This record gives sequence, C-alpha cells and structure tokens, in this order.
Amino acid sequence: MAGGDPGRWLRARGSKSQSRVSFVELFLDLVFVFSISQLSHALGDHFTPLGALEAGMLIFAVWWVWIFTAWVTSWLDPDRMPVRIMLFVLMFAGLVVSASIPDAFAEKAIFFAGAYVFMQVGRSLFTIYALKDVSPANYRNFIRITCWLILSGLFWIGGAVMEGETRVVLWLAALSIDYVAPAFGFPVPGLGKSTAANLDVSGAHLAERCALFIIICLGEAILQAGKIFAEQPLSPLIVTVFITVFVGTVAMWWIYFQFGHERTAHRIEQDETPGSLARQAFTYAHIPILAGIILSVVGNGFLFSHPHDQADMHAGAAILGGPAMFVVGNLWFKGATRGRPPLSHLVGLAGLGLLLLALSQIDVYQLGILSTAVLVVVAIWEFASLTRAVPLARPPGSH
Repeated sequence: MAGGDPGRWLRARGSKSQSRVSFVELFLDLVFVFSISQLSHALGDHFTPLGALEAGMLIFAVWWVWIFTAWVTSWLDPDRMPVRIMLFVLMFAGLVVSASIPDAFAEKAIFFAGAYVFMQVGRSLFTIYALKDVSPANYRNFIRITCWLILSGLFWIGGAVMEGETRVVLWLAALSIDYVAPAFGFPVPGLGKSTAANLDVSGAHLAERCALFIIICLGEAILQAGKIFAEQPLSPLIVTVFITVFVGTVAMWWIYFQFGHERTAHRIEQDETPGSLARQAFTYAHIPILAGIILSVVGNGFLFSHPHDQADMHAGAAILGGPAMFVVGNLWFKGATRGRPPLSHLVGLAGLGLLLLALSQIDVYQLGILSTAVLVVVAIWEFASLTRAVPLARPPGSH
C-alpha cells in the first residue's frame, strides 16, 4: 500500500480490479451529494433566465471536474496511498467548490474558481507524474490536457476577479475551452493531438462510476421530496404530490438503469476504440441526464409549494423541462451505444411536448401527474420491448 515507484500506482490492466470502484472513490462522491443539493437550491431560488444560465454553467463545471476525475481513476489505482491522498486533497477542494456554489457569481467567485482550477490542473499534473515512465501515449495525452486546463484556468481566475457580465462572459469562455478541447483531441504545438486509439479506458469502470453518480442525484431528489413532505401540513393533495414525485423518480431510475449502463459497459469493452465511445456516452451524454434530475428537483418544489396554481411556462419549464432533459440524455446515451435511438424515448419527448399545449387548462399538480405518467410509459414501453428481445434471465449484452 505504500507509495514507491509511480508505475505501481496504476490499475492492473485486464484484471477485475481495473473495473472495480473503490471505497475512496465512493467517499469522494459524497462531496458531490453536497454539490447537487447546492445546485438544485441555487436554481430553485433564482429560477429566472439569468439564474438558469448561471446554474447551468455551474452544473457544467461540477460535472467536468467529476468526470475528469472518474477518467483518471480508470488508470490510477485508488488503493495506492499516493493516489488515495490525491483523492482526499481533491475531496477537500471539491468541498470548497460545493460550499461556494450559492455565491459563486458573487463574493465567493474566487473560492469557486480557484478550487475548480486547482482540482483540474493539480489532478492532471499528478497523473502526468504517475504515467511518465509506464504509459508514453497517455503521458503525452495528459501533458496536452494539462496545457488546455491551464488555458481555461486563466479565464476561470480572470472571471473570478471581475464582476457582473464580464465574469459571465469569461466563465463561458472557460467552459467553451474545457468542453471543446476533448472534441479536437487537445492539440498542442509540438505535441500533436490525442486520438481515440490512445484512450484505453475501462468501460465497466466508467459505467459504474457514472451509475453511482446518477444514484447520488436521484437520491438527492428523493431526500428533498421527503424533507419537504415532512414540513408540509398533511392533506390528500400533498400526499398525492408526494406519491407523484416518488413515482416519477423511480421511473427515471428505471429508464436509466434497466437497460442503460450495463449494456453500454459491455458495448464499450468490446469496441476497438473504447475511449471515443466512452467520451460520447459518458463524458457528454450524461450532462443532460444530470441537468434533468436537478431541474426535476426544482419542479418538485413547484409541485409542493404551488399545487393548485394554474400551470404556466414558468412552472412548466421545470416540471416538464426536467424529465425532457433526462430523456434526451438517455436518448443520446443509449443511441450512442445501440446504434439507434429507442423509440420509447422519442415518443416520451413528444408526449412532454404536447403537455406544453395543455398548460393553460390544468393545475400545477395535474401537470406533475401527467409528466410522471409520461415517464412511466417510457419505462414500461422500453422494458416490454427489450424484454421480448432479450430474456430477463440473460445478462444485458449476452448472445
């Protein structure tokens, strides 16, 4: 368990331990429970176009620092003491990021940006050192990655010391750099660019990491609903809303987990260029899944606080927008690995779209019931269609 040669900090390739998620990784994820809670509260408290933009930017940032760490721990072994200590340091910095979220566009901007840049650049420098003499291709990859993270970091820090619209513009530029760079292979003069063939990653590990993160997000939705329900005066309507929120969250779980991540893990493990597929299915496609869950938590707040109000675009943006984004993310996620988008998800999006036309005719709680019904239909449809194709007794991806 001691430090020793950095080459020994890597996971054993081709072994079961390569895909196993360690306890320290789960411990790190606890910080992101706080992040998800902070993001949902920040969006709910400032549910305006500007508030949505700011919350969206923070969601992109939180996801990016988490998914980059998940990729790194696909190569580095968290059971090695130096790697474990690195993750504990990231955990503390992540706590600073999470605590700063409510005031990230105010007086705590420098704490948010500073901790974010420290996590991104520090983790990559550590990985460069660990890979130096044992994986030349990935060593060069992380030199390129670090160069781009330092570039975006200048915009993050620059935005933090500015105010108002200038901060928003600089942070949007930073996010653009962060998100565009992987698509172009992190090109650096003199070092070339990375290719999909270089990204030899464990699909099973990334699938489990992302699945556990989605569990955290869905768990936060359940906890928030239980907390609000406990504080509400008991009435048949509030009980109905509580059941609606619970069923909707279970339907989201079913849509993602029943035929999602396990099939994707198997598909990536068999792919000739697993890095390219993993980047699309996990790095990018999970962003709307995460955003959809967070927005659904905001929609649940509307259901509890204004159940008898007439539905309008303000409430509809959260109550319908959350499930819609979640389904879009799953559509992308599953379509990337199956080769074709699931019809049930397309029909679900059409159903949520049609509910927009009924906003002026129904109350908020009725809109919640109908949007939950759409999610349930999507889950049942996919379950019925794929169960006929693949018997339940056989694992996903088996022949």
